[in-house]
Amino acid sequence: MARGGFPGMGNMNNLMRQAKKMKEQMLKIQEELEQKTVEASAGGGVVTVIANGKKEIMEINIDPSVIDPDDVEMLQDLIMAAANEALRQAEEMMQSEMGKLTGGMGLPGMF
Repeated sequence: MARGGFPGMGNMNNLMRQAKKMKEQMLKIQEELEQKTVEASAGGGVVTVIANGKKEIMEINIDPSVIDPDDVEMLQDLIMAAANEALRQAEEMMQSEMGKLTGGMGLPGMF
């Protein structure tokens, strides 16, 4: 038996340290993403949606000129389009930041 314990335990300890460090870095990135925002708009900017890196809608702005009581469906479509685009951008931002951490290790579905 090798001195200091079982053979290969040094590698296991090193792996555990690396995993702990990566977890700490992931938590830091997630905290930073909470502070970052993306903005998307629809209808030429009459509806804008701001989302954060946690994929939470933070703000919705609607130009009063687009509010037509006889065409509520159009406004709903504009809001949905802007919200979906903001969430897509937030996801892309998150993937990009986490990709920096994993260094392209090819861990699909991890984030």
